[in-house]
Amino acid sequence: MSDLKFAQPARSNLLAPVLLAFLILGITLALAIRFTPHKTADLDIVHTTVYPAHTVFKGESILVGHDQARDDLYVLTTLRVTDGLRLPLFLKDFTATLTTGDGEEITTSAIEKDDIASVYSAFPALKPLASEPLLRETMINPGQSAQGMILLHFPVTQGVWDHRRTAILNVDLYHQGQQGVMISRASEAIPNPTSKLAN
Repeated sequence: MSDLKFAQPARSNLLAPVLLAFLILGITLALAIRFTPHKTADLDIVHTTVYPAHTVFKGESILVGHDQARDDLYVLTTLRVTDGLRLPLFLKDFTATLTTGDGEEITTSAIEKDDIASVYSAFPALKPLASEPLLRETMINPGQSAQGMILLHFPVTQGVWDHRRTAILNVDLYHQGQQGVMISRASEAIPNPTSKLAN
């Protein structure tokens, strides 16, 4: 008796559909990478002005040389924020961290809109250096930019600022987290007079 042979269906070649699927997947990924922004926002420091203030407080003692002094440094930095998303951006807060030459980190929050007038009143020479502030709660539409001054206060001398390691301005965005940009020395213009105010 002869061996029985069962007819087997011809094997279909799966290589072509698999290659086609990988090709479609590759094109989809390439398009997603191409049209998805790598950054939520572009942050650029346009200009920075530094104002050192040395304030002398009259002491209660009648002895000569018992006055108290305090050094303050005001950093007026102009920031441009460009929306890199297809959604609006909302600015939540501005903070900055100064790392001194000794490695000490000093973090400060930008002066609030309602407090700016008080600062100008205490240090009148600051006002001519200032420009329109960039405010918290500002909305930036997709593809658009917003620009304005951020006023920062550090309780340090001009020398500490000049010999810093870094100064980073952080921008907190609603729904997109925090981004930082360095306040570079190249962006600075330092006024000549130093304020010496007596209270």
